This record gives sequence, C-alpha cells and structure tokens, in this order.
Amino acid sequence: MTILRTTMLGLLAAIPLAAGLAACSPLMAINALSSGSASQVTRGLAYGPLPRQKLDVYAPKTRSGPVPVVVFFYGGNWTTGERADYAFVGHALAARGYLAVIADYRLYPDVHYPEILQDTARAVAWAAMESSRHGGDPARLFVLGHSAGAYNAAMVALDASLLARHGMRPHDLRGWIGLAGPYDFLPIENTTTRPVFFYPDTPASSQPIHHVTAEAPPALLIAPLPGQDKLVNPQRNTGGLAKALRALHRPVTEIYFDHVGHATLVATLAAPLHKLAPTLDAISAFIDANSGTADAILSETALPASIALPTRSPGAATPAPELHADDKTPAP
Repeated sequence: MTILRTTMLGLLAAIPLAAGLAACSPLMAINALSSGSASQVTRGLAYGPLPRQKLDVYAPKTRSGPVPVVVFFYGGNWTTGERADYAFVGHALAARGYLAVIADYRLYPDVHYPEILQDTARAVAWAAMESSRHGGDPARLFVLGHSAGAYNAAMVALDASLLARHGMRPHDLRGWIGLAGPYDFLPIENTTTRPVFFYPDTPASSQPIHHVTAEAPPALLIAPLPGQDKLVNPQRNTGGLAKALRALHRPVTEIYFDHVGHATLVATLAAPLHKLAPTLDAISAFIDANSGTADAILSETALPASIALPTRSPGAATPAPELHADDKTPAP
C-alpha cells in the first residue's frame, strides 16, 4: 500500500482541482473526485459472522431489469485493505450498468492461506444468492480483482474446491478479470508475503497456474507492459497464466497497457484517471461479451478502438515467459 499511496499522490498532483485534496490519503482523494451520482450504495452487508466478512453494494440508479454482477477484491499483499477505499471501483462499475460488490476479507496475521480464499468464495456465494435483492442477475456473475485481489479472483475461478463448499462451481461464473495479478510466484522472496503462505512450506496448490482445467471460465487478464510493473512480473504471471489457459482451449484475453504501473492500473478505473488507460472499457467489453453465453470469448473486434491486444497471430499461444534467478515474488 505504501507504493500505491506514493504513486497516487504523484498522479493526483497532475489532476486539476486536486490540490485541495493533497492532505487526504490518495485513495480518499480519488474517491472524492469520483462521481457517485449514477450509483445507489448499500453499505456494511454481512456475508459471514465475522467483523471482516462484510461488503458494500453499488447498484445503478437507472436500470430496466436485472444487471450483471461483479464482485471486486482489492490488493494489499493480503495484509492491508478496506472496502471503503475502493468506492471509486463500485461507482465506475455501477455507472456502466453493473451491480458492483466490494468485499472485505480477513487478512494476515489474523488468518493465512487458505482462510483468505474461503472468505473470497463466501463473498461470491453471497452475491450468487443475494444480489437479486439489489437488482443484480446472479446468472451473470463475474469476479474482478487487482494484485492480491486478482489472485483471490483467480483462485475462486480456477480452484473448484473453494466454491464447492457453497454448492457452486467455477462454471457458475460467466468470467473473471485479473488486474496485475500474481498467479505463479514460487519461490516466495518477499518477506511480507512469506508468512501468509507458510513459506518455505508453501504448497504448490496455492498457485493459480496449477488449477487451470478445461472447466475454467472465460478470463480477461490485464497488466502493465512488461518492464513497467516492478512488483509482479507480467510475462511470468499474466502471460504464463494466459498460455496455460490457452493450452487447454479456454477463452482468455490478455491486454497490456502502457503509461501505467502496478498500482496505477486499478486507479484508471476512477473517472479522473480514465485517460491513462482504457481499463474500464476493456472490462465492460468483456462483461458484455460474456453476458450472453457462459463460454463466450472477447474478440479483438469487440474491444474499443483504443485498446490493442498483444501482437501475435490469431489463436497463437503467448510466448513462454523467460524466467530468471533474480525474478522477485510480487508484493501485491
């Protein structure tokens, strides 16, 4: 979160009218600059009995019927994070016509892997059972996450045992979206991350890349261009997971954006920072493309003109990421 806050401060300095908010935390400032006029917010709903098992719902004020549901999980290296800090994500999704669910989850040191993921699955199950009360269509359910939250989203979408506890399966998701996610990060070198996963006794099953099957729901993987994310290696993580999904003929779209880094990628969902990268446009195109059938794929022609997919031949696999001994495990 330190890097996120430092980077956000630099961005806010360049936004007109933001100078008066400089004394606020960067996330508070971005929330203050993000219009919530299109959303109706219900806060503090419990999806479990524990204090951290709560979520907020952002519903479009104007809708003609049930709308797709998107459950969002924030990053913070599984040690920090508050749902209120990501109100801008809820407002952005609601403004596009989706029901957004922003969920807290228990963090280290109170819990470790896999308890963190059990909260993730429980929040998704809540959305499947309760979102219709808020105008959502649980038959069009998506999960979205950034950094550590993208890991959470990947695991709930790929590891069938997590949703099985709630009578669900990954195929019940219409798709999942990962922003700068860590999907293949062993051996763990980050000292903050290590105890979360019991390093050096971290099980291989903790890695999303080992849960790819022919049942995986459609995926949209977005990351900064290789070399621009200093925390999570885009080639190894986004590129590697996309290659694994593609090898089993699963629908996957990977997009790499310039002018953003690890922290600023999620910030581009906020209205004042849309111009940095069309992240929200890509997410909207993916949700719309996969809301009709459960096994759709986002094609290049379905993307806004401002978005370019990685250069490769149609249907070709992403080149295998080159691994180096000095690759660092991310601090999501």
